[in-house]
Amino acid sequence: MPEIRTRVRARNLKRRQGRLGDIWHLDEVFVKIRGERHYLWRAVDQDGDVIDILVQRHRNARAAKRFFRKLLKGQGSTPWQLVTDKLKSYGAAHRVTMPSVDHHTARYENNRAEVSHQPTRQRERQMRRFKSAGQAQRFLSVHGVILNFFRFSRHRMGSENYRWLRARAFKDWNAAIAA
Repeated sequence: MPEIRTRVRARNLKRRQGRLGDIWHLDEVFVKIRGERHYLWRAVDQDGDVIDILVQRHRNARAAKRFFRKLLKGQGSTPWQLVTDKLKSYGAAHRVTMPSVDHHTARYENNRAEVSHQPTRQRERQMRRFKSAGQAQRFLSVHGVILNFFRFSRHRMGSENYRWLRARAFKDWNAAIAA
């Protein structure tokens, strides 16, 4: 029962968040779940906000296509630009699902997505690993939305604006969890 309430709250927060950016940075990282290697696919926008997360067993073209379809369904529109590393699966999925979108694979261009894995790794250590792929998917989907909600570009604003945004985020958070 608490799990269903958490998903509803995450959905409410996602609605309040609005539409994310139109440059998508995609990356995958492996996670061990009960001794088996799974892949955590993550998409972030140009501001570093998490768009979507998918946990899968494979890292092939079929898995990449599934991730791309999930992204398109969740966002409702195609991006202007797609930035990935040089994994061949991304190219294959890009040609099939989003052929009109510019695809960049330059070195160091995908660091935004690489850095976005750090909070997940930190949380994974605190939880002493994930217990199942489903549990990891549920937790990380909600965790990504909540991180977006409370993360601001601190270096671009003064302390007064930061405090105001932070207070507004907590007010919206309280409204979302009360629903």
